[in-house]
Amino acid sequence: MYQFKTEQGKIFYQLAHWTIRLVPLSFVIGSLVALFLWLLDWATHTRWQHLWLLFLLPLAGIFIWALYHYFGKDAEAGNNLVMDEIHEPGGGVPTRMTPLVLAGTIVTHLFGGSAGREGTAVQMGGSIADLFAKWYQLKKEDRSMLLMCGMAAGFGAVFGTPVAGALFAMEVLFIGRMKYHALIPCLISAVLAHIVCSSYGIHHTHYAISAKMIQSVATWVPGGFSFDLSLLLKVIGAGIAFGLAGMAFARCTHLLKQFWVKLIPVKWLIPVAGGLLIIGGCYLLGNFDYLGLGVVNPNGHNSIVSAFTTGGVDTWSWLWKLLFTAVTLSAGFKGGEVTPLFFIGAALGNTLAVLAGAPADLFAGLGFIAVFAAATNTPIACMVMGVELFGGENILYFAVACFTAYYFSGHSGIYKAQRIAVPKIHRK
Repeated sequence: MYQFKTEQGKIFYQLAHWTIRLVPLSFVIGSLVALFLWLLDWATHTRWQHLWLLFLLPLAGIFIWALYHYFGKDAEAGNNLVMDEIHEPGGGVPTRMTPLVLAGTIVTHLFGGSAGREGTAVQMGGSIADLFAKWYQLKKEDRSMLLMCGMAAGFGAVFGTPVAGALFAMEVLFIGRMKYHALIPCLISAVLAHIVCSSYGIHHTHYAISAKMIQSVATWVPGGFSFDLSLLLKVIGAGIAFGLAGMAFARCTHLLKQFWVKLIPVKWLIPVAGGLLIIGGCYLLGNFDYLGLGVVNPNGHNSIVSAFTTGGVDTWSWLWKLLFTAVTLSAGFKGGEVTPLFFIGAALGNTLAVLAGAPADLFAGLGFIAVFAAATNTPIACMVMGVELFGGENILYFAVACFTAYYFSGHSGIYKAQRIAVPKIHRK
């Protein structure tokens, strides 16, 4: 009994110790994410009002290149640097990463680049966490833990999904393994950062799936659990497509980066070429629907929100968003990949729903989380994100779509620093 009390006492002391460390860290990260989201909203609306800003995208690319060339140094590695420092603590994550990625992302969105926001939030969280680790004078293992908490705080605050943020930080480091020792600290930091961000009046986009678990051809399991077998089979098929889409995005982005380096030896000309390609793509398609985040669109069509309604997106809008984002990020513009992945998945889900005769909003929601799961190899975090964003009524379909997409994406992913702990294919 004495040993039990001693063990629980140590656990209580450890959690209290981490909570004291995480409160100021989460406050700073939550505040920075709130500032970032406010600036991002301003940049998006400004670009909508002044479409001519798109023609300055090549110049914006030169500015971002110069910013990182003269001031960035190793900060250019972005999310991969944060993950590498968690794997093997070394030179640290520079604090300058925060202002650099913040400025670079806002400039990218202001002038029409197709990018997201997760990368910026995670990088800010990682760099600020490393700064706090130096102030706290932490050992290597505790420093890695704090970096994970910084990632969780940034992710949870930027999307308004704190539980998914905590799981993402633990799951993204390795394929097939989660670092459970960081479970409660990551959850504490993500929840606190989300609360702080929301307290500034930041509102996240609301998504809704009206389709429930249809029981017209249901299979019943003891306990009252039920599902539609026909719909489940369609979800499995869609999950395969979502996995292939996530793999395509990751490989396309990596291949384009290699292509730019081989084709254009002068590095500052790479973002110029990428910017010109984005401009040309817009006029080739005759619209500006695939710029920026893509959460909403002034014309009410071809956006993440519109993908939840039948006919809300064009048949190939998912592919155009994939290409626009791959060009933008591979050419050196800044931002994340996740929100464009949401667009790609939701639009692809909408298209597949039409072909399969399935609910458009349900399949858009499934694609939203499953393509993200495929490209980042984080199926559990994405399943939980589905519950946080859409409610838990369709959790079976969320799990099937995310797990299927995870396996069919292979071992590719958008993060090169991600390591394989358990291969998806077991060779005998």
